[in-house]
Order: sequence, then C-alpha cells, then structure tokens
Amino acid sequence: MNKKILVFTDLDGTLLDHYTYQTEDAQDMMDRLKQSDIAIIPNSSKTLPEIELIRQQLSFHSPFITENGAAIYIPIDYFEKQPKDTVISGQYWVKSFSYDSEHWQSLLKQHAQDFKPYFQGFSEMSVEDLMALTDLSHENASMAKQRQFSEPLHWKGDEQTQAKFITCMESHGARVLQGGRFLHISGHCDKGQAQQWLSEQYSQYAAKSSSQTSFIAPQEHIITIALGDGKNDIAMLEQATFAVQIKSPVHEFPTLNRQNNIYQSRQYGPAGWAESLHEILSSTLIC
Repeated sequence: MNKKILVFTDLDGTLLDHYTYQTEDAQDMMDRLKQSDIAIIPNSSKTLPEIELIRQQLSFHSPFITENGAAIYIPIDYFEKQPKDTVISGQYWVKSFSYDSEHWQSLLKQHAQDFKPYFQGFSEMSVEDLMALTDLSHENASMAKQRQFSEPLHWKGDEQTQAKFITCMESHGARVLQGGRFLHISGHCDKGQAQQWLSEQYSQYAAKSSSQTSFIAPQEHIITIALGDGKNDIAMLEQATFAVQIKSPVHEFPTLNRQNNIYQSRQYGPAGWAESLHEILSSTLIC
C-alpha cells in the first residue's frame, strides 16, 4: 500500500518558541523531514503574510492553513491538477471555510456591546498595542493585524464573563476559539476540518516532491501527525493519525477525547517538537 506522511504543525508555542519565536531546536528534524519528502504544513492562527514570511525563512514549499482553519493556501501547480472548490488568488489555489473578517467585526458591534468593556479586537488595536501584548516586531505585528477571515480579541474580563460572551457569540453564528494569547472569532471552521480536507487532496492528486522537480503519485493511505500546544489545536489533534501535545510554559496540556496515539513532549516548544517527531518516526513509522 502506498502511504504518505504529512506533518501538520501549529506555530506559536510549538514550532516557534513561545517567548522568542525561534526554531533552532527543531532545525535538524525539519531537515530530516525534508530529506524524506515529508511535507511540513503550518496549521496556525496566523495570517497569510505571517505564514508566508515563516515559510520563506524556513524554506517550506508545502501548502498551509491560516487563521485557525479558515483557509487553505496551496501553491499553484503544487498538485498536478487544481483541487475542486478552490479559487485562484495571487500565487495560490485557495479553499476557504469562513466569512471574511468584516462579517465578524460587524457581528461583534451588533451583538456584543454588553461585553465591550471586557475585550479589544485586533481591528481596534494599533500596531503598537499589539506589539506591547505580544513582543512582536513592528513588521510582524503589522502582518498579524491583516486578518482575512477572523477577528482575534484580547480578553480582559474574568472566565465567567468570558463564558457568557462565548455563548452570546455562538448563538449568533460565530465560533469562538481560545488560542495561545487571544480569543478568535470566526466561522464554523477549525484546524481539524482544514487538515482533513487537505489530507484528502494528497490522496487524490499527485504532489510535488520537496525537490520541486518531480511529482509524487497520489497516496492510497495518508498518515497525519499533528503537533500543537493550545486549545485551538484540539480539533486537528483529535483528527490526526498521531496527536502530539507540545509542553507549554504558560498552561497545562489541554484535554483530548481520544485515547490512542497521543504523545506529550517533555521539552517545550521546538525542542519538544523535534523530540516527539523523533520518537514517532523512529519507533513507529520508521523513516
């Protein structure tokens, strides 16, 4: 049976260190995956320009998923054929699962006024505000504000008020996800749904090899490894063949429903990322 391994990875707190946003501890493993033609697919709350910059810095050529599963970007000609239900935007075939960010901003204005003292949306923040909250550079904070399908919020209230807010927003058609630092308001999409859709494309279409000079045939069997540290990673962890929870310096491991093929790293961030993949690939999948 033909098989292909896909690595879907969260970025902040997982492949990127929670505090420094660096990846050095994962470099050897990234090189190993590339040499084995294993696609590394960012699956993140980050925006299109943020992930494009990271892909350039890390020499990733695979598709990627933005804004907690709201959209999938596939480089044009990455597959031999354009997948169904995608549109061409710039240099990508794009599959979207959500309304645009203006829809969610409007929904907040219409239905969340009672909660307004307790949150601040990205669209209301200056670049300097976001820099202060995240320690991002001016360039990176500017890119983080370029939301296309969601509206992240800095929540300033207590957990009880937050629960009421979430109930209110969900009653009006929104989905609220807790990320590493922010609440994310978007449509009924998540990292797991996007991960599953993209995995299906790999099973249907020939994909480019890491050398970018040849195609690998469609695979009869897709093995997915998902790595993440936050609550917004739960959907992709539940859906993957192997679920890897990366140890966080700021919160406990979120609870999963699944009982098998779960790994919890002993180290933080990119070191835990490399540690867990080494364990899975060496002892289970042999690559």
